[in-house]
Amino acid sequence: MRVLVTGAAGFIGSHLCERLIERGDQVCGIDNFNSYYAPEQKRKNIFELKNSEKFELVHGDIRDRDLMLSVVEFFKPDAIAHLAGMAGVRNSVANPELYTAVNINGSQNLLDAARKTGTCRSFVFASTSSIYGDTRTIPFVESDAAIEPPQPYAATKRAIELLAYTYHKLYGLSFTATRFFTVYGPRGRPDMMPMLLANSIAHNQPIPYYGDKMSRDWTFVGDIVSGLVSALETPLGYEILNLGRGAPVPLKDFIGTMEKAAGAKANLRLEEKPAADVFLTYADCSKAQRLLGYSPEVSVDEGVKIFWKWFSDQNRQVK
Repeated sequence: MRVLVTGAAGFIGSHLCERLIERGDQVCGIDNFNSYYAPEQKRKNIFELKNSEKFELVHGDIRDRDLMLSVVEFFKPDAIAHLAGMAGVRNSVANPELYTAVNINGSQNLLDAARKTGTCRSFVFASTSSIYGDTRTIPFVESDAAIEPPQPYAATKRAIELLAYTYHKLYGLSFTATRFFTVYGPRGRPDMMPMLLANSIAHNQPIPYYGDKMSRDWTFVGDIVSGLVSALETPLGYEILNLGRGAPVPLKDFIGTMEKAAGAKANLRLEEKPAADVFLTYADCSKAQRLLGYSPEVSVDEGVKIFWKWFSDQNRQVK
């Protein structure tokens, strides 16, 4: 299979590219190495990939319409994994115009490129559980209207899901939106809770803690990648699928699990929860299981141990 991966040098994107290459797929990765976090980290994420004859990298921005059209036309992918976009819930509140330009306009460029090339059998989009906001439907199910996104990040992701339905209806594009639930693991972004927590434990850095009521459906990156690969292989017409673990864990317990793995305590600073955040994420994964055979395998205990070992190894290399 020939797969185009946007956001290829990012956290999830680099893991997906690795998995596809290990399977023998031909991968074209696109990334603009923006400065939302250190570009050096992204280059490190794909350092080994660049040595593979099955991987080629395009340094480009999804907002560059002509480039996206030409890359897709030249590579002629069988499937597209569209993971690129501006991430970060709280940053989107401060910069809504940037999130609209990148996430919505950039995604439209990829949708147009996919329909024009004629080779793309499956377009898989990285959406988010943030779309559900403070829903009263627990666990979160894809049939939820999801019309009250709590911040611009979620609003842009929901807008893309709706726009893609139009492309499916008008042009027959097979589109699957995969809504990720609190992904963690090696190469995690520095602004995400697991990395903040690890740095707090290792370097005694104070981090905000929003009390004992917060729970997350922590999902290991390897399980997310398995779901993405299945979605790329399985054209479904138009579908929205939750990819989580289906078992929320209180933040305080997640912190305790990492403290146990590290053998040290975090430096927590109690603060009020930002308005852009929600208290709970909880995925109903039955639809993804039925349509894709999705079945997350990594427990939080196991995943945190893997993450902490990676983090420790990285810190030793820096020293």
